[in-house]
Amino acid sequence: MTYVIAQPCVDLKDRACVDECPVDCIYEGARSLYIHPDECIDCGACDPVCPVEAIYYEDDLPEEWADYYSANVEFFREIGSPGGANRSGTFDFDHPIIAALPVQSH
Repeated sequence: MTYVIAQPCVDLKDRACVDECPVDCIYEGARSLYIHPDECIDCGACDPVCPVEAIYYEDDLPEEWADYYSANVEFFREIGSPGGANRSGTFDFDHPIIAALPVQSH
């Protein structure tokens, strides 16, 4: 089980969750943040600090954003498990589901 970042984060990337994560498992793509499913320890520290309520426990992910579970998992297929987001920096791509979205205005 893991936490998932959904649509409200797209084109916002507030990063309060990144600062709160004790294991540095929230990575930054071009338009969204992603939680690494193998690095996340399910502590839930990221959820309450998200100002746009974009973070959900995977079992609680609203049906309208069900595809974001796959997007968070599949984002890491190309990059693997870097062992910490701070080492990786920002990636210049996103999962195709997110890349295909129109620009989100917040």
